[in-house]
Amino acid sequence: MSRIIAGAAGGSTLFSVPGDGTRPTTDRVKEALFSRLESYGILQEARVLDLFAGSGALGVESASRGATAVDLVELADKPAATCRQNAELVNKILARSCVNVHRAKAETFLLRVPADVRWDVVFIDPPYALTEAELATVLTPLAGHLAVGAVVVLERSTRSPEPVWPEGLERFSEKKYGETTLWFAEPASGDEDEVEAAQA
Repeated sequence: MSRIIAGAAGGSTLFSVPGDGTRPTTDRVKEALFSRLESYGILQEARVLDLFAGSGALGVESASRGATAVDLVELADKPAATCRQNAELVNKILARSCVNVHRAKAETFLLRVPADVRWDVVFIDPPYALTEAELATVLTPLAGHLAVGAVVVLERSTRSPEPVWPEGLERFSEKKYGETTLWFAEPASGDEDEVEAAQA
């Protein structure tokens, strides 16, 4: 049974996706991840994207901890329905509609989102069976939708190789938790200068 760890909705029990078709992030990994993000001071008033959201646990945890807008993206029927339940739960507790659910493929969502949309924190937790080539179809369009100082957290099997980071994204850290590895990436250095030059 999953719960919200901390923040305004801390302690709330979340709905779980029926069956065994999803792989929820363990509480141990979730606690370590959010402790790290809190140390960056990035969650307050952040815009958050949760791709392959599953139950939406990472996204709604962000909302509980101060994110002002959270997008949960999930294609499969049961997980998408669970995302809606958890979004409604947290929105009701927070008394504001900050969590939104989008039923779509991750790459399709990113290709259709308005060009000026930028996220501060992005969670990507695809099925471990997703190939590196398929993952690249998500990372490539994502790179153009990151705010200055954004953090991307990618959860993969420890057996998987390091993701191939597209132009505009670079890894700055990784952390292994048994069978799970979290990869941390950020907008590539130099992108700010390129944006400023293009606007000049």
